[in-house]
Amino acid sequence: MTTVTARIASGVAAIPAQHWDACAGTGNPFVSHAFLSALERSGSVGPRTGWQALPIVVDDADGVPVAIAPAYGKSHSQGEYVFDHAWADAWTRAGGDYYPKLQIAAPFSPVPGPRLLLRDAARGPELIAAIEALVDQNNLSSAHATFIAPHEVPVFEAAGWLIRQGTQFHWRNDGYADFDGFLAALASRKRKSIRKERAAALEGLTVRHVSGADLTEADWDAFWVFYQDTGARKWGQPYLTRAFFSEIGRTMADTVLLILAERDGVPIAGALNLIGGDTLYGRYWGATEEVPFLHFELCYYQAIDAAIARGLAFVEAGAQGEHKLARGYAPVATWSAHYIPDAGFRRAVAGFLDREGQAVVVEREYLDDFTPFRKGP
Repeated sequence: MTTVTARIASGVAAIPAQHWDACAGTGNPFVSHAFLSALERSGSVGPRTGWQALPIVVDDADGVPVAIAPAYGKSHSQGEYVFDHAWADAWTRAGGDYYPKLQIAAPFSPVPGPRLLLRDAARGPELIAAIEALVDQNNLSSAHATFIAPHEVPVFEAAGWLIRQGTQFHWRNDGYADFDGFLAALASRKRKSIRKERAAALEGLTVRHVSGADLTEADWDAFWVFYQDTGARKWGQPYLTRAFFSEIGRTMADTVLLILAERDGVPIAGALNLIGGDTLYGRYWGATEEVPFLHFELCYYQAIDAAIARGLAFVEAGAQGEHKLARGYAPVATWSAHYIPDAGFRRAVAGFLDREGQAVVVEREYLDDFTPFRKGP
């Protein structure tokens, strides 16, 4: 058996940014040092939030990180978007303690991306072994790597982790020159519907795209109001602090795209996006006025406009939402991986995942027939 030596850092901010990003790469902003350390510095994650940062690090012979897992000790299952509440209930009824558990994730972000951050691609199995050791040595119930990148699925499978499927709705840029080029690929009825939605949403409003040095604290103040309203309705309490938005505006402004709808110069709604290597990631939205179709306009159509203008290949507009189908967002598979040491509990979860996975595949195939694109003969 190969011996793996790993360490647990006190947080992402404790690891030099250049070392972290050398492992994480530059394609996905949600695993970047700037994003994850902003969560820590702003108090959005930390011991009192139920998200205790425990990044697991494998170093090379010179003591420089070669593999990192963005790991968190969790005392609840909030902010994960891959729901395991039923698992927690079953384990508790059996007399066990499901929490704390270990979460390998980008907190509060249902965004597929790497969870094994590797400067050397061959070190993935070592990093997984280190994650398992942390669970085993501390008698944790389980470890969960959520929204893993597709290429990581076989790596986790080879290590014996259980794989779970989900579905999201993503938009793909098929070389469109502009939004009208995208509309031309749709069935006539769908084109007309989207044009009507956009006209209704934008009546009396102006839309402003803000990024980089143009972002101001006034913009963040306005967006904070929108975010709090949506967060209070969806989760009961917003996950992110106001300081988080100022922090990403300070450290990764060029990756931020804030889309604001204004009436007479006053913001009434906004959508926050992050710009990746080939993808525009939609995250949060909110409004202080009820305007028909404005959510679709800011979160879906304006995102498509922005992606086309930037030459990006995809828009990922968040979790769930079959209403995205009619707006040109197609169903795609998402994946998570789960390590459960207890043999009996593992068997029960494996059976559940087998049944659930079959249903997810059938549903995704069914939904794919309802995309608005013109169908061939």
